[in-house]
Amino acid sequence: MSGRAAAPLCVAAGLLCFAALLAFRLAAFARTAVPAFTEVRAAYQPSESRLLDRRGEVLAELRVDASRRRFEWTPLAEVSPALQAAVIAAEDRRFYQHGGVDVRALVAASWKSLRSKARRGASTITMQLATQIDPSVGRNEGPRTLRQKWQQMRLAWALERDWPKAEILEAYLNLVSFRGELQGVTAAASVLFGKAPHGLTEAEALVLAALLKAPNASAASVLRRAQVLAMSFRPASSPAFSREALTGAAAQALNRAAGATPPVSLAPHVARRLLRLTPRGTLVSTTLDADVQRTAIDTLQRQLLALRAQQVEDGAVLVVDNAGGEVLAYVGSSSGLSRARHVDGVQARRQAGSTLKPFLYALGFEQRLVTPASLLDDAPLEISLPGGVYRPQNYDGQFRGLVSVRTALAGSLNIPAVRALQIVGAESLVQLLRRLGFAGLDQAGDYYGPSLALGSGDVSLWELVNAYRTLANGGLWSPLRLTPAPAPDGQRILSTGATFLVSHILADRESRSVTFGLDNPLATRFWTAVKTGTSTDMRDNWCVGFSRRYTVGVWVGNFSGASMHDVSGVSGAAPAWLEIMEWLHRELGSAAPEPPPDVVEGPAQFRGREWFLVGTEPAVTMPPGRYPLPGIVAPTSGTVIALDPDIPPSLQRVVFEAQSAAEVRGEWVLDGKPIGSAARPHLWAPQPGSHRLVLVDEGKNAVDAVTFKVRGCRDPAHEKGCGLR
Repeated sequence: MSGRAAAPLCVAAGLLCFAALLAFRLAAFARTAVPAFTEVRAAYQPSESRLLDRRGEVLAELRVDASRRRFEWTPLAEVSPALQAAVIAAEDRRFYQHGGVDVRALVAASWKSLRSKARRGASTITMQLATQIDPSVGRNEGPRTLRQKWQQMRLAWALERDWPKAEILEAYLNLVSFRGELQGVTAAASVLFGKAPHGLTEAEALVLAALLKAPNASAASVLRRAQVLAMSFRPASSPAFSREALTGAAAQALNRAAGATPPVSLAPHVARRLLRLTPRGTLVSTTLDADVQRTAIDTLQRQLLALRAQQVEDGAVLVVDNAGGEVLAYVGSSSGLSRARHVDGVQARRQAGSTLKPFLYALGFEQRLVTPASLLDDAPLEISLPGGVYRPQNYDGQFRGLVSVRTALAGSLNIPAVRALQIVGAESLVQLLRRLGFAGLDQAGDYYGPSLALGSGDVSLWELVNAYRTLANGGLWSPLRLTPAPAPDGQRILSTGATFLVSHILADRESRSVTFGLDNPLATRFWTAVKTGTSTDMRDNWCVGFSRRYTVGVWVGNFSGASMHDVSGVSGAAPAWLEIMEWLHRELGSAAPEPPPDVVEGPAQFRGREWFLVGTEPAVTMPPGRYPLPGIVAPTSGTVIALDPDIPPSLQRVVFEAQSAAEVRGEWVLDGKPIGSAARPHLWAPQPGSHRLVLVDEGKNAVDAVTFKVRGCRDPAHEKGCGLR
C-alpha cells in the first residue's frame, strides 16, 4: 500500500482511538443504572421443572418454556475451571484487565474493518452480558447501530462499576447460548455431555468455548476452532489434551445436540404429584433413590413380561426405609407395557386379599384373645348373613382340621382367619386398620362382615406398605415421606409384643410350608417377614414384606379390573418382591429382631415351644393327640332371634351351649362382660340389639365367638318402634 493511501487510514485509526479513549474517560461520569446481581439471579427461571432424587440426580422433567432450554442457575464455584479458562480465552482474553470495554481490542477491530471487508468482533464478556440483561442494546435484523453500541458500552461500564468480575463471569456463563436452544452452562453440559458443569474435561470445555462463536457450525468447524483455542490454552494443573479426546468431545456434543433428547421420566407419577404443587421451572428434591428406582422399574417390567401370557398387564412397586419412612422407589405403573400408564398403581385402591390377616391376628394377640399356639378349626364353616349364607374356602380347597394360629397365618388359611375375626370382632379390626392409615375403610364393621378377614376392603399399596412398616417398627406408625424433612415422632398403634409375634410368624418358613412348600419366592437368605394376597377372581395380586431396614410392596394385576389367569401371590408379585429385596441386601444383612420384654417363650401343643405375650402362656400343656376343639354350638353366628309379644318375657330364654368347654373350664363373655361358666348350657334373657358372645378358656383367651341379633321388645306394651329394623 502506498504512503498516500495509508495516510487517511492512519488518520481514521487515530481518530477512532481518540474517540475510544474519550469514551472511556466519559464512562467515569456515566450513571447508567443496572440491576443488582441478586436481582438478575432471582429473575432467572429454568425452562423445566425437574424432580431430583436424594443425591440430586434428575428423575423427571416437565418443560414449561418452549422458547429456550435452560436448567438451574449454577454458581461459578461449581463450574469447571477448565471451562472458565476456555471461555475467557475464546471470548475475552483481557477480561480481568479491562473495565468493561477493551479499548485495545476495539481499536484493532476498527483498524481491521477499515483495511478489509472482514469484520472482527470486539465485544467483551461484560458487553455480551449487557446484551443479555438489556436486549434493547442487542442486534435487530442487522449490525448494531452506533447508538446501540454506545448503550451497550455504557451498560458494560456500569456493570463493571457495580459487579465484581466473578459475578459478571457467573452471570455470563448462565445466560449465554451455546447450541440451538441450549442456554447456560448447565443445560449445555447436561445435554451435550450428560454431566454437571463441574465435571467437564479440558477437551469438553474447549468444544463448548468453540460453540460460543459459532453455535450452529458444523462438526468440522467446531473442531478446528477448538484446536486453535487449544494451542494457547493451558489451564493450571490440567493435563495436556489429546487430539483424539478433542475429536471425540466434538463428535459427542454435536451428535447429542442433533438427536432428540426426550425428557427424563423415571418417576412420572411422583412428578405429577409434586411438580404441579410448585412454582413453574423449579427443582424439587425427593427422598427417592435413582438406583433403587431403576432396579424396581426393571424388575417389575421383567416380571410382567414373564406373566404376559397369563393376562397380566399392570403392576406397581413401593420401597421405603423403615426408620424414617422415606420412599426410595415409587413405580406407579409398568409404563410402556400398560395401556393405562398414567394410572397410579401405588395410590389406586384395590381389594386387599390376605394381606390384612397379619393385622387381624395382631389385634387378637393385643386383646389377649388368641396366642400363636391357639387352635382354630380349619373345617367347613357357614355363616348366616342377611343376603344368604357365607361359606369361606381355603385357596387350595382343602381342610386341615385343628391348626395353630401360627400355621393359620403363615399358611394364609382362610377359614381360621374368619373364625379369628369372629373372636376379635369386625368393628375392632376396622378401627385398628383406620389407625394404621387405611382411609378407604370408612364403613362400620358390619358392612364388611366376615369377608373382611379375607381382604374384601379396598386398600392402596401406599397404605399397605406403611402398615407393614409399622409391624417392622414394633408397632410405631408415622407417615411415609416423599420429600426431605425431619422424621416425625411415631404413634403407638400396636404393642411391641404383638408385632414381634406377627413378624416371627411371617418369617417362619417351616410353618409357611403347609401352603407354599419350603422352596418358594418368599424365602430369602436373610431375615424377612412377608405376606402375599390374592383378591376375588384373581383380579389383584400382592406381596408385601420387610427386613430390618426396608419394606417392599409389589402389586400386579390389571387396571381395567380384568382377571388374571392362574396367578397366585407366589407366582405373581412375589418373584419381583424377592428380586428387589435381594438387590437391596446385596451388601447388607438383616438379623432377626430380639424378643421384647413383654414376650416370653413357653411350651405349646403341636409345636413344643412358642412365643407368648407375658400372661397368656398356658399353665398346662396337653399331651400330643387330637382333642375336640372347644367351640360354641348355639347360637350360630348370624342368628336373628325374634321376641314373641304373646309370650311373657320371663318365659323367653336363649340357650348358650358349648362343646368340650368343661375340659378347658370355659366361660361365657357377652358384649364384653362375663356371664358365667360354659361347662353347662346357659339360659339368657334376650335383650333387643346386636350381641357378641365369646367363649374363653381359663386364661381368658378367646376360643370361639359368634354374633347374633335380637328383634322385638321386652315390653309388648311398647312394641311399636323398638327393636332392630
